[in-house]
Amino acid sequence: MGRQSLSELKWRSYFLEETPGDKQVGGRPRQNPGVCWSRVKPTLVPNPVLRMWSEEMAETLNLEQVDGQVLGGNRLVEGMDPYAQRYGGHQFGNWANQLGDGRAITLGEVDTGPDVLELQLKGPGKTPYSRFADGKAVLRSSIREYLCSEAMHHLGIPTTRALSLVTTGENVVRDVMYDGNPAPEQGAIVCRVAPSFLRFGSFQIHSMNGDRATLKRLVDYTIEHHFPSHSSESDDGLLAWLDQIASETAIMIAHWMRVGFVHGVMNTDNMSIHGLTIDYGPYGWIEDYNPNWTPNTTDARTGRYRFGQQAQIGAWNFARLLESISPLFDEPERLYECLETYYNIYEEHNRSMWVQKLGLNEFRDTDSELIQNLTTVLQSVETDMTIFFRLLCTLEEPNIAHLKSAFYDTESIPVEEWNAWLNAWWTRVQGKPDRTTMQQANPKYVLRNWMAQLAIDAAEKEDYSIAHELYELLKSPYDEQEEFEEKWFQKRPEWARHRVGCSMLSCSS
Repeated sequence: MGRQSLSELKWRSYFLEETPGDKQVGGRPRQNPGVCWSRVKPTLVPNPVLRMWSEEMAETLNLEQVDGQVLGGNRLVEGMDPYAQRYGGHQFGNWANQLGDGRAITLGEVDTGPDVLELQLKGPGKTPYSRFADGKAVLRSSIREYLCSEAMHHLGIPTTRALSLVTTGENVVRDVMYDGNPAPEQGAIVCRVAPSFLRFGSFQIHSMNGDRATLKRLVDYTIEHHFPSHSSESDDGLLAWLDQIASETAIMIAHWMRVGFVHGVMNTDNMSIHGLTIDYGPYGWIEDYNPNWTPNTTDARTGRYRFGQQAQIGAWNFARLLESISPLFDEPERLYECLETYYNIYEEHNRSMWVQKLGLNEFRDTDSELIQNLTTVLQSVETDMTIFFRLLCTLEEPNIAHLKSAFYDTESIPVEEWNAWLNAWWTRVQGKPDRTTMQQANPKYVLRNWMAQLAIDAAEKEDYSIAHELYELLKSPYDEQEEFEEKWFQKRPEWARHRVGCSMLSCSS
């Protein structure tokens, strides 16, 4: 049987049918107490053109390639019932109350047989939750989202996916660095795919506003459709459900740490209930191994969401979710058990991650010191994390000379400290590290910000060849791909050290 058109897919509206919604369709931004969603239609755009297409995601949906009209928001097909979700969130630690899909519109849910997947447009115009914004997205941020969500999937990291990228043929004004210099940029829309786009904040908004009835309906819906092995009718059932969320969230963040990914804006409204990496904004991969680095200029002063603190922020965010579910418990004090689950699962997978990265086969108590000494010496001089660990996979003797290309300043390498650590590691693995496991834990290629910026620069001149090349490259991040090695397996170029979009990003879309 051949692929189907968009109109032939099995569209469903379970979320709209089973949770309370807004009686008004569309309309101006407003407060919407007591609802989970508002129906809304995408804003028409002058010239939607399909620029990027994920054949893998299309195969999952059994969907033939389409033009830009529907996925650019200009046309709906029968079965679609578009809406924007209402949710709240803690932003940088402060409760922001109602937020919601200010620049995202869900087209509907597609029943593929094995799964039901939600298709959502990011950047298709105003919704009742847009507040003072226009609900649009720009080409710059859309390329970053499209490439990164697909790259993360192939790294083995739980993530939302991308189906398409469509340019809209209109200009969107943005102040990239929030410094009083707005300028027009090309508009674009990404279609992203997930089991749902429910977030921690989806539950928080009802609990924080004292709306237990809506909270209960949303929890019932979520467990029935997305966690059917659990029950919402008892403390034990709810605890088992929350334990699963704790586990999946902890595993996701352990994967982030494994590859050096920094989300950049871990607000509770950006935390998926499915343990998926969601909302690709000012993300980045650490170039030099610096646990205090964050790509988000908004967070530069406090570093709340810096690389080395992501596990702790995951716990803080999960605790806020637990608080929001507590009104449904007879014995809410039992929720501490779920927080323990998060910490235990993260620690377990963090240890496992280091075992794999260093080719140890098993974790011993003495390995904690080996790992601590490594993270200390990695910070002693500017060291490229991705290159260092990939070269470590092929080390034949404990000598720093083989790893020199991972350092930005080879004259400043603390040779004695490095050789001492390498000798300790070599002794630990008895000269026979598990290289196969190491190579599957330490990617050779990741989507560094300077790589994404090159794709953006070219795309803004109507050249999508770099974006397509990166898309193909990042499908096999653990393979050698020697034809790309000289071009993409390299440290951050000096031109990118302080360039906006490479070393500095904002939440500007």
